[in-house]
Amino acid sequence: MTNFGLITEGLTDQIVIESILAGYFNNPDIDIRPLQPERNKDDENKSHNYGGWSQVFAYCESNNFKEAFQFIDYIIIQIDTDVSEDYHIAHQDEKGEFTPQQLIAKVIEKFRDGIGEDFYNTNQQKIIFAISVHSIECWLLPLYYTDKQKKAKCKNCLNTLNYELSKQQKFTIDQNAKNPEYYREIAKQYGKHKVLMKHYQDNPSLKIFIEEIESRNIQIIEEDDW
Repeated sequence: MTNFGLITEGLTDQIVIESILAGYFNNPDIDIRPLQPERNKDDENKSHNYGGWSQVFAYCESNNFKEAFQFIDYIIIQIDTDVSEDYHIAHQDEKGEFTPQQLIAKVIEKFRDGIGEDFYNTNQQKIIFAISVHSIECWLLPLYYTDKQKKAKCKNCLNTLNYELSKQQKFTIDQNAKNPEYYREIAKQYGKHKVLMKHYQDNPSLKIFIEEIESRNIQIIEEDDW
């Protein structure tokens, strides 16, 4: 089967992307392999190694990243932009705040530099960026809001999400101790093709991620199809 490797800031980001892939391809059994952070095989709610934006860049600049293309068909690179200034990408210039599209382009350019232009150009079609502006929680807002501005928010998304979670799900997400099960409960809605297709365009950076997948014309090939 066609497989996907995930390089993300953390376990909860992987959970969201897994549901999005399942919904997009309308297949709950997508072959997904966490590369960074690695998943604990004995406990799906834990990861083997530390996450965070610095680890995402470090992995993409490592030999492990290059070697992964030997057994992975597509690698998805996820990172939030809320602290992009920490990795030297400003949120605005003298003309004003960057649009999500502009900010994402700048982040991708930084990854290209770190990966290396030659290797990136050779493997570009196998690399899919999931740049969440400014956090992956923003991608979940369309599931809980009907207001266009709320669904398209890029700032303070966790608090906005928690406001509705407290009413609809009877739980909220702690910024400092994110519960993977909460993310599974929320993101499983995107695991339904109709739901994802209905909502993905409502948030700008989620829309860009889905368009990245669409542009690859990926076919999920089952082993029995050979």
